[in-house]
Amino acid sequence: MAELYGYVGKIARINLTDQTVSIIPTTNYVPKYIGGRSIANKIFWDEVGPEVKAFDPENKIIYMTGPTTATGIPTGGRTVFTCISPNSFPEQYAWSGIGGWFGAEVKFAGFDGFIIEGKAKEPTYLFIEDGDIKFLSARNLWGKLVHATQSKLEEIHGQDVKSVVIGPAGEKLVRNASVTTSNDNVAAKAGLGAVFGSKNLKAITVRGTGTVIPANISKVLELRKKMAEPSMAPRPVVHESHHGIPGTEKPVPGGWKRAQVACSYGCNQHCMCLMLDMKSAFGEERVNHVEKCVSIVAFGFEEDVPYGGPGGPGGIFQTEQNHYLACKLLSREVDPPDTSDPYFEQQITPGPGDVLNFWKHDFEKGSVINDLCNEYGIDKWDVLIWLLPWLSMGKKEGVFDEIDLGMEIDVESEEFIKYLMDIIVYRKGYYGDLLAEGMARAIRVLGKEKFGDTIYHGRYSRQINKRLDLPISLETAWGHCVHWQGRGFEASIAKPAWVATNLHQMTSTRDTQTIQHHHDTFENYLELKDDPCRSPLTAQAVIMGENKAEIKDSVTCCDWQSPNLFWPDMEAQMFEAATGIPMTEEELNIAAERSRLLFRAITIRNYGRTRELEVNAIFPIMQYPDPWGETVTWEEWNDLVDLYYEQRGYDKETGWPTRATYEKYGLKDVADELEALGKLPPAKK
Repeated sequence: MAELYGYVGKIARINLTDQTVSIIPTTNYVPKYIGGRSIANKIFWDEVGPEVKAFDPENKIIYMTGPTTATGIPTGGRTVFTCISPNSFPEQYAWSGIGGWFGAEVKFAGFDGFIIEGKAKEPTYLFIEDGDIKFLSARNLWGKLVHATQSKLEEIHGQDVKSVVIGPAGEKLVRNASVTTSNDNVAAKAGLGAVFGSKNLKAITVRGTGTVIPANISKVLELRKKMAEPSMAPRPVVHESHHGIPGTEKPVPGGWKRAQVACSYGCNQHCMCLMLDMKSAFGEERVNHVEKCVSIVAFGFEEDVPYGGPGGPGGIFQTEQNHYLACKLLSREVDPPDTSDPYFEQQITPGPGDVLNFWKHDFEKGSVINDLCNEYGIDKWDVLIWLLPWLSMGKKEGVFDEIDLGMEIDVESEEFIKYLMDIIVYRKGYYGDLLAEGMARAIRVLGKEKFGDTIYHGRYSRQINKRLDLPISLETAWGHCVHWQGRGFEASIAKPAWVATNLHQMTSTRDTQTIQHHHDTFENYLELKDDPCRSPLTAQAVIMGENKAEIKDSVTCCDWQSPNLFWPDMEAQMFEAATGIPMTEEELNIAAERSRLLFRAITIRNYGRTRELEVNAIFPIMQYPDPWGETVTWEEWNDLVDLYYEQRGYDKETGWPTRATYEKYGLKDVADELEALGKLPPAKK
């Protein structure tokens, strides 16, 4: 590696306490750890022990690009932050991916990533320019909203800079605060904004004039053509008359304007929605913002996403002819899907979602909710899928009759939403301060039996035409709320899909599904559908999804693009095109296994992860019925966990990887350290 391709060769260690910078050669880690989350996992394992808490100066923000970043390979602009997450319950090491142009600019400025440690004495931001890193005062930025902060930084340094910033939520250490870049792309899931705030770090602004040369430019061009999809082609501004979840759209008085934009530099898959001339939460001026996925729920949440085939509208179970079927069906302007597919009718058979009756459709109010989250810098998922449904269900069940928030609870009211977000973000009063601690913590302080487990009687399944129990808190494992898990939002997926998704969640520390949507072939579905918890195919697909997630956050690419079940070496081709380092699908999967094992070792060493702990964390949510009235038994679930551990090379009693498993992937030193701590399973006789 005398000459680097794909990488630029330097990782900056930035100490906020003493305002010093040192340089680590990227070659200390690559190609063994690829890039992105894989390098971050290695750095965290080496440098952060179990005694460190999320808001301690010793917590480290590790930011890494990947070898595809800034090379022009589609979605290669996505990058990753890791840290101890204040939003997870309990606090644990986690990650947040982010799109946009920031990652490319970091590489143009001469860095593959950086490690931020310590705590600044006063509000500070970092200015990185062509290898130089400055510590600048953020006193004039502290307190500003997200977009105002970005505008001020462009006013100071020029409009060509790229920044990631926090809003007031991060400054006030709201546990689900996010970090935002210029086109409303966020790193949200780990509560990273609060970690920035705990370090008095308001923003990181970057300008770079360097270049990143991929090893094989002709291969990059080939990938750009092959990875493009007609349904992802750029669209001009269009005028819409309706908005909402497909199949449940509602009219918008006067219509609205939107366009499609890419999430990342060099991406030709325009999957995000630029919403134009929307109602602002602050003043009379109309605003534009970029939205995706969960933002649709802000406008109305009367019923869940409609069902479309056994994998649901996410296209979990796919065939070669219709790999992007779900995406195409959700778009209004696409080529028709391939109806010659033998499973076509089964894939698209329509079915209604649950009736939930959380709040009626209101386009203007929905715009305000999204704007509040964007500007305050707070995770929309927690607000839209957990906080507001909790208030809606709890009020209807009388749970809050003796609670005085200072204003009547009414999730249909725009004024109440503004008031609620204000008291949480600025920690006003007892309940504002409590809810700023995150839903899992707040519910336990209030009393989980009443404020979490009370049954909501307003859920009605149109699959079986009966009322189905649902708790007012849609909590799953590790202090996060449901996501493709068969209950609540995006519940309309069949049991084979949701048991897999819950297994993904069980082994994580945060919501996995933003990078790890479950994928499998339709042929496998036909084999495992009658007993998914006892099929090795389920565990096999979960492992594939976990490994692909490690690859996506390391190479880098995104969930919209990967995995492509019918082009399995796509990511290996991306890596080799960027770096020139020969890489097979099998070799890249070995690197993913290594990264995943490091993550597992961190959860074991630092947070005491065991089989008993994680099985009991995830099992309760599955005791509430899915739209078909299905649950899992304790025996079923543990049989699936056994299959998963066995295929992973983990001890089935403890859930810990064996020494042989660590050594197989070049992690003997990790096994030695864990054995010294008594956290390595005994060798089988």
